[in-house]
Amino acid sequence: MLIDTHAHLYLDAFDDDREDVIDRAREAGVEAIVLPAIDVPSIHAALDLCARFDGLYAMAALHPSATKEATEKELYEVADLCEEEAVVAVGESGLDYYWDRSFDDKQQFFLRQHIHMAAEKGLPLVLHNREATDDLLKIVGSEREKLDDPESLTGIFHCFVGTKEEGESIVELGFLLGLGGILTFKNSTVDEAVRELPLQKMVVETDAPYLAPEPRRGKRNEPAFVRHVAEYLADVKEMPFEDLAERTTQTARQIFGIDIKASTL
Repeated sequence: MLIDTHAHLYLDAFDDDREDVIDRAREAGVEAIVLPAIDVPSIHAALDLCARFDGLYAMAALHPSATKEATEKELYEVADLCEEEAVVAVGESGLDYYWDRSFDDKQQFFLRQHIHMAAEKGLPLVLHNREATDDLLKIVGSEREKLDDPESLTGIFHCFVGTKEEGESIVELGFLLGLGGILTFKNSTVDEAVRELPLQKMVVETDAPYLAPEPRRGKRNEPAFVRHVAEYLADVKEMPFEDLAERTTQTARQIFGIDIKASTL
């Protein structure tokens, strides 16, 4: 069994066949799917899906790209939504320096708020990182040290595409590496990095509908394709797929606090 730890199932890319997508995930051995937030409406959309389908879980946060227009009032809404039973993480927060550098300070402010929100709520923090590794590691590290119990802050660096050394820094902060489709790309070097990093610090994801893995690259991604990621990772780690699936699934259950019986799709 597998857990897709990051899939945007509420997006309109799935409006025509969402139930079929979930059925295909079940057939591929996916026992649970965790839905990251982009903004406040997306949290509500994710919660609506969690109410309709077993085995779905939600996150609550403001994506870094959404913080350009976001207000502090929305942070209070996010904090309130973290109390919903289906919410298992604060995410996805983080930094994105790829598209627009005009509001770096605002992204960093919201990141800090999300870090402390996760600590206060006792939830893992799921982080987006695009061309901002140094600042992200620095801010998480500095805010972590301000906590009464720094080791209580845990989470996932979603869509890890860094070096072995960056992976080691992430693990030292108490975070997991979220591995998705990019791991399988022929022009990727992520496999070289994760080969030497500890498997117990890894989970698998899709980021559906984005970044479909080989052999589905270029197509709409969906949770069933997390199996391709897991199979590729098993090859990288030179271990049976079944063992890899069991270990990454157990890690995902632990980080999100997902009950095994309640998680089946």
